[in-house]
Amino acid sequence: MPERAYRAERNGDVVHLVDAAAETAVSLLPPCGNVTIELCVNGRNVLRFPYESVEDFRARDVRGMVGIPFLGPWANRLDEKGFYANGRRYAFDMGVGNIRGDLPIHGFLTTTDRWRVIDVNADAQAAWATSRLEFYRDPAWMKQFPFAHTVEMTHRLAGGVLEVATRIDNLSVEAMPVAVGFHPYFALTDSPRDEWTIAVGAKTRWLLAPDKIPTGETEPIERLFADPAAVPLKDYELDDVFGDLRRDDSRRAVMSVCGSRERIDVLFGENFKAAVVFAPRDRPFICFEPMAGITNSLNLAQRGLYHELQSIPPGGKWQESFWVRPSGFGHVSHAE
Repeated sequence: MPERAYRAERNGDVVHLVDAAAETAVSLLPPCGNVTIELCVNGRNVLRFPYESVEDFRARDVRGMVGIPFLGPWANRLDEKGFYANGRRYAFDMGVGNIRGDLPIHGFLTTTDRWRVIDVNADAQAAWATSRLEFYRDPAWMKQFPFAHTVEMTHRLAGGVLEVATRIDNLSVEAMPVAVGFHPYFALTDSPRDEWTIAVGAKTRWLLAPDKIPTGETEPIERLFADPAAVPLKDYELDDVFGDLRRDDSRRAVMSVCGSRERIDVLFGENFKAAVVFAPRDRPFICFEPMAGITNSLNLAQRGLYHELQSIPPGGKWQESFWVRPSGFGHVSHAE
């Protein structure tokens, strides 16, 4: 009997999705922030996961910043120990212990064990897994971000492409601001970092203060990159925020990294309004980060410096996807 084209299964805490025809497999770790730890094409993991095993990772990584982590209830930095929503300031209680740093960064959900898997399945078209996080059940979370909500995330593998679909339902009686994001770490295997070329599908770059907080000013992306469609990564160390994303006919924006033959495209759905590109020198990865809003969007919107902050009405929902499309990852030959 021929092997099924798509499979989905649980193995302990790990969920596996397999696309046999595309020789692509995805591994998720729901009890650790619902992080994606593997996207393997022909046995090559295109995600950064510098650990020998899941057990090693869980024992040593306290922030979960590998693979594809989810950042919530806000992504990237805030410029103070609090945030604004609906014209009101919400101060963090630093004594609770779940807020990091003088510039609070990446929320507090990256390693939570509160995700619950509600569906693992496959059919003739795809393999998928859906997990759910009931944010409102945790008093320590609600103390810092008092908007009752749930997050539902579906990882779907089809045709060698991984879709990560997120839905947020607002259970509060007030509008809930949306400032979530993802921080995917990508790596090519056919060439070193300084031989990679990237494409950034955006029109503007937000100018940043030394603390990496946007000042409220923007400039055309061409002031940074002579050709945003062909950027030699060796010439840059990046930790930059981009907006006004370039959309195709399907309203998706595309960010890409290319090696000698391998390529990874990241496609942003329309409700991901911004992208952070993080590529430190001498590190063998690049991050194309889908963001619902720019860094510090909650507070910049209050000051009138940011006009694309999204919110969910009471009883409403926010949903969006991004897609990871690897190509050129052929079989490893003996010469390699």
